[in-house]
Amino acid sequence: MGFAGKPVLESVSLDVAPGSVLALLGANGAGKSTLIKVLSGVYPEHGGQVLVDGAPAALRTPIEAQRLGIQTVHQRVGEGILPGLSVAENLTFGGPAGRRGNPLVGTRATLARARQVQSSLDLDWPDSVLRRDVDELGISDQQLLVLARALSTSPKLLILDEPTSALSAAEAERLFAIIGAMRRKGIAVLYVSHRLGEIDALADRLVVLRDGRLTDDQTKPFDWENALRAMLAVESGDADRGAVELRPETELRGERVAVSLRGVPLLSGRAPQDLDVYAGEVTGVVGLLGAGKSELARGLFGADRFAAGTIDLDGARYEPKSPRDAIRQRVFLVPEDRHADALVPGWSLAHNLSLPFLGSFSRGGLLRGNAEAELGRQTIEGLGIVTRDEKSLIEELSGGNQQKVVVGRWMVEPPRVLLLDEPFRGVDIGARRDIGKRAREIAAQGAAVVVLSADVDEVLESADRVLVLAEGVIRLDVRRGDAGRDAVIRAISQSTEATETDR
Repeated sequence: MGFAGKPVLESVSLDVAPGSVLALLGANGAGKSTLIKVLSGVYPEHGGQVLVDGAPAALRTPIEAQRLGIQTVHQRVGEGILPGLSVAENLTFGGPAGRRGNPLVGTRATLARARQVQSSLDLDWPDSVLRRDVDELGISDQQLLVLARALSTSPKLLILDEPTSALSAAEAERLFAIIGAMRRKGIAVLYVSHRLGEIDALADRLVVLRDGRLTDDQTKPFDWENALRAMLAVESGDADRGAVELRPETELRGERVAVSLRGVPLLSGRAPQDLDVYAGEVTGVVGLLGAGKSELARGLFGADRFAAGTIDLDGARYEPKSPRDAIRQRVFLVPEDRHADALVPGWSLAHNLSLPFLGSFSRGGLLRGNAEAELGRQTIEGLGIVTRDEKSLIEELSGGNQQKVVVGRWMVEPPRVLLLDEPFRGVDIGARRDIGKRAREIAAQGAAVVVLSADVDEVLESADRVLVLAEGVIRLDVRRGDAGRDAVIRAISQSTEATETDR
């Protein structure tokens, strides 16, 4: 199946046996979410066939999928929560809560049913919590709620998409025990995760999805280097668009430490990390989802606070209280999700560019339109943005050109530190080259540039120094000339062996 003429899944065939755990591994954009939505009844028009208990199943809606015993816990917790309803109402949603045929279910019956549902995950929330609005729960408790509701139905197939992303270590261990009990009951589990240690401990079999195709299928014991190569490595026939072509000829080498982290835990329960980032070069950080790379970027940008440790910026203590504070000190971030965190729909290209620096484009509280328009024209020319003019609405631009706008925004003032989290996601090879070139130009002017990506080749083609981050721990730190693709993949795969010692 595909969207707008572009294939997303190509002839994917797999089976999940009762009482087994099948792990699905794939980089961002590999097609995992699309496959999950096909199985969940969200995408009924896919051109293939789904069999449940050996019989063809028409999964036209999520409700039909649930009736056939397919329960899905999506990665985004909000997709399983009904805001405005109580915790008890969310726990019992979609199931019987009181006397059959009674359209008006009382609070007492709802609470009684909710107590039964939460017991499926050994939760012990008192009635005072069950009566609360679900929005009052933290993210981890909301995740537990969705899991308990799914487990209470005794599904035939349970799809878990990054289920531990919001859970503590103790909560994750509880989930793993539940999965073990489900396996013994004959329930099939499709487990989607980038946490290799979890897959190694839980799964009987793993499959790898890349660019909409299955590229690996293994049973235990898993060969992690092969699995990661199938997931991340560019095929030999794709070299014309890979790191060999795009890797810069000149290597930058910074001499001055711009950012210094000491004793900073990037993920809860993981060992504190020390890291120096140098001005005048591009530092590339390779990490899968859940590795801690976005936590590193958001902590430096003041969007989140590190739980412990210290940060120095150019030799002085750096404690950003907010992104505004970081921007004042010229620490800039191109976030992972440009649509949710960087762009304002309905605004022009020029308005989106000037947003963080309105003070520089205003006089007496009034926006200087001519100055803002000139910024737009300069950015369009400097980054080769394809658009009508600076007045074009941001949503009229292609994904690659939108990303260029987000990068161009941080050229208004010279950065001390520029953090680019997944800057090449959803862009074509031309935009990828333009963004990488501009990042290196900014580094050559004296800034510390950090490119964070799950794609090995994206980092190898843009960075002077390469770090591998796996489960919150720095596994590799080498110069570009010593950072072959195989060495990077090997460092990522080692996380399965070292996980317990890093807790």
